[in-house]
Amino acid sequence: MALTQMQIIQSLGEAMSWFERELTWGVPPTELRHLIGRIGELYAALITNGQMATEVNQQGYDVVSASGERISVKTTAMMGSTGHIAFNPNTLSSVDRIIILRINTDEMQIETLLNEEIKVAENLMRQMSGTSGKMAISLSKLISPEKPKSNISVLNSVQVLPYTVRELENGTIEVLKESEQVVPAKPVLRELAKQLNISILNSAGNPMNTRQLGSFIIKVVRDVE
Repeated sequence: MALTQMQIIQSLGEAMSWFERELTWGVPPTELRHLIGRIGELYAALITNGQMATEVNQQGYDVVSASGERISVKTTAMMGSTGHIAFNPNTLSSVDRIIILRINTDEMQIETLLNEEIKVAENLMRQMSGTSGKMAISLSKLISPEKPKSNISVLNSVQVLPYTVRELENGTIEVLKESEQVVPAKPVLRELAKQLNISILNSAGNPMNTRQLGSFIIKVVRDVE
C-alpha cells in the first residue's frame, strides 16, 4: 500500500528518533545499516514526492519519484571523505537516478551528497578491485572542501570561562579555550550545560545535537547577562 506524504514524514521522524536513541545507547552506526538504509529511502521518497519500491529488495531501485523516475538510494553515516559507495553494475540499467545521502551523526541531519541522473553518476564511478566487477563512487568526489573558518562570520558568541562558545553564520558551533578550538565540541557543551544547570535533552526527550545545544547555551547565557 502506498504511503501518503504525511505517513512518510511520520515514519522518517520515528526512524531518525530510533537511530538517535541507538547511538545514545552506544550502538555504532556500522551495526545500524538496515535502519540507515530505511531512513535514506524515506527521505528520498519525501524529497521526490515519490513512493517506496513496491517489492522488498526491488532489483536496482528503491524509490519511484512522482515523475516516474526509478531511484537507487544509497545512505551512509561515514563522516570523512574517505570510503566509497558501491553499486552492482548488473542492476544499473534499471535505474534512472541515483541519490546518495549521508546522516550527519553529530548534527543528526540528513545531507544530500549526490542527486543526479544515472548517466552523470556513472561518470563518477570506478571499478572496484577484487569485487567481481562492482562499481563505486569515492566519497572524496562528493564532499566539497569546507569553507575556511576564517571566512565565515561569527553570529553569536558568549563566554563561559574558560571557554568561548561561538555560532557561525552557517550554523556551526565552535568551542574555544584560550583561542584554541576544542574538537569535538559536544563533550564541552555538555559540561557547560551541567554547569549552567540546563537540560541537554530536546523536547522529544532525545539528546540535543551540537548545534541545538550550542545555540541553547548561547541563548541562556545572553538572557542572564
